[in-house]
Amino acid sequence: MPPKFSPKKIKVIYLRFTSGEVSAASAVVPKIDPLEVVLSASALIIKALREPPRDRKKQKNIKHSGNTNFIVNIAQQVCHQLLARELSGTIKETLGTAQSVGCNVDGCHSHDVIDDINSGAVECPAS
Repeated sequence: MPPKFSPKKIKVIYLRFTSGEVSAASAVVPKIDPLEVVLSASALIIKALREPPRDRKKQKNIKHSGNTNFIVNIAQQVCHQLLARELSGTIKETLGTAQSVGCNVDGCHSHDVIDDINSGAVECPAS
């Protein structure tokens, strides 16, 4: 009897990190080395703020405050994870994440940028 052949199955592992930090990934990477680690939108926004690393045991409920202008780049990186059909919807979702993180976008509040996109004052790239 020939051996049974089972094709490789695709395994998806969802990991949650505290406050969008990726410090715990270094402990997990040797176990999931062949798999690809994809960061969430909040982790990419916090990385774009260039804040110094914090001690998770000593500092709790940290408020992220800063200014970033990499929202379009972040939206293009996470477009396959989000549910929007077009890039403008992905940018709006990323701006909502930036609002929940607590950072400004190009010097103004992120919800104001969402209103400008809805009114047509700001144009989003096509793709």
